[in-house]
Amino acid sequence: MSTPTTAVDTIWFTRCPVPTATGLAYKLGWLDQEFAADGIAIKTLQEAGGELARHHYDHQLDTLIREGGNLLALPARAQGAPTRLIGLTWIDEWQSILVRPGSGISQPADLRGKRLALPRFREEDLANNRRGNSIARGMSLAGYKGVLAAAGLTLDDAQLVELATEELRRREPGDWTRNTDLGGGLWQGIAALQRGEVDAVYVKGASAAQAAQAAGLVVGIDIDALPEKRFRVNNGTPRPITVHEDFLANHRELLVRFLTQTLRAAEWAKHNLPELRRILQDETRGSAASVEQAYRDGFHLDLAPDLSEERVALFARQKNFQLTHGLLDRDVDLDAWIDPGPLEEARLRLQDELRAAA
Repeated sequence: MSTPTTAVDTIWFTRCPVPTATGLAYKLGWLDQEFAADGIAIKTLQEAGGELARHHYDHQLDTLIREGGNLLALPARAQGAPTRLIGLTWIDEWQSILVRPGSGISQPADLRGKRLALPRFREEDLANNRRGNSIARGMSLAGYKGVLAAAGLTLDDAQLVELATEELRRREPGDWTRNTDLGGGLWQGIAALQRGEVDAVYVKGASAAQAAQAAGLVVGIDIDALPEKRFRVNNGTPRPITVHEDFLANHRELLVRFLTQTLRAAEWAKHNLPELRRILQDETRGSAASVEQAYRDGFHLDLAPDLSEERVALFARQKNFQLTHGLLDRDVDLDAWIDPGPLEEARLRLQDELRAAA
């Protein structure tokens, strides 16, 4: 169990290389400022690296606030991780289906009968029963499923081509913080697509946008442009914010203060798009052009986490997808997992502070 609040000397947080209000609050210095007087340091798993990096996957760090993909958060909960779900974000982040120039693939219906690259489960994930860690496989499968559904099709209407072992590169613990090479990093299938062994490959993110151009590939289907969010549900849409149960039980005030700064950063982003994009180049490891390409259409207006009925329903779809496709050991009771209290308290606190400042 955690010791009393006065004994906490470090609050850890972790986020994926995508736009997050948490990362923004950190880069703006607001999280450090909030806790400096308490003598509490704010540290990120991304910067710590080493052995601590594994907690992005297993959440076994009791003062950790994790804002990361659901392909890790849901399976961890299903395996008994002592976490609570305190918020959900939704940021469209350049999900797309890449194809070769002149392929004729430009809309969801064009995937009927096509060969779609599917990364294999990593051997260590099968051996350790951590199948959600095979992120590329889970995201690719969800991406294809959503695109096909937009045309009234199912995965049975396309041909999934499991990639050869040599297409995969072993990722050591912490390697996820450094992978920017599209072909040899997280997104497999690029070489197979270039060789003509598959017709399409799923990718996501600013660095993927940059690398796709370098590989001579083009976007066949812009998943972010699909008309309904249910077709865009994936690892980060919605993206959960989870905390260790001990942190919530014993240090709730610290958590509310942290979330208040996160919500403040989301509000700041609405009015500071150029500066936000500059910060995102570092956060996403992308160029200025790739950040602008990947994050569009007013994304900066909706960075704040919430637990709205819509987001929870979309999250339930992703949970059901993972259960159906063997990524969960057992079902997860979302109602029992969710605790809306800290985020609501932070929202009201920020509202009062902004009103007083005005």
